[in-house]
Amino acid sequence: MSTRSSGRGSGGSVWRAPVEPKPPASLDLATVEDHDLDNEATFRRLGFFDLDLSGRSADSVEFEQCRFRGTDLSGTQLDHARFSDCLFESTNLANLRLEKSSMLRVRISTVRMTGLHWINGSIRDVTLSGCRLDLSSFRFTKFQNVVFDGCNLTRADFQNADLTGVRFTDCDLSGAQFSQATLTGTRFASCSLAGIGGVTSMAGAVVARQDLIALSYTLAGALGIHIEDDTDD
Repeated sequence: MSTRSSGRGSGGSVWRAPVEPKPPASLDLATVEDHDLDNEATFRRLGFFDLDLSGRSADSVEFEQCRFRGTDLSGTQLDHARFSDCLFESTNLANLRLEKSSMLRVRISTVRMTGLHWINGSIRDVTLSGCRLDLSSFRFTKFQNVVFDGCNLTRADFQNADLTGVRFTDCDLSGAQFSQATLTGTRFASCSLAGIGGVTSMAGAVVARQDLIALSYTLAGALGIHIEDDTDD
């Protein structure tokens, strides 16, 4: 994906592709004994490979130019965490809970993120591809230059999130919640939008033609409009 491309969609906003992470020249291998999750810990240029870091709790942890592969962070609580120039592959982030945390220049691929809670945070220049994000929550989080590609986002919660310019491509958003979210220039292409909540908050969003039929039924229901078939009396 190009990091320099931009374009103006029909919604009038300029979209910029996420800036790619800056990988380190080399990585040292992290170990649980030397690199466990402690308050105010800083980890730089480390490979977290096949480690069990589940069920932890730490505040103000910083990860810079780190790579996660096969590591289990499920059920961990990280507040005020910061991830920059990181890569996540085939990692378990199910039920990971973060508040007031940030991601900058991160790529996340084929990661399990069911039940992830990323509340009141910041996500910028991030690409998520092939991830399982069902039942995840991003309430009050600000997104900038973010792409969701081929992700399962069923019943995800984006209430009060700022999704300005985000792109959802080939994603299942069935039952997702967008109440009071900002979606100016947010683009949906080849997505399942059946039963989404907060559809009246989608002013300024850009929806591909093939996705519009399911969305129109949801919008009609939210507005109390009865759609009559030709066979109805």
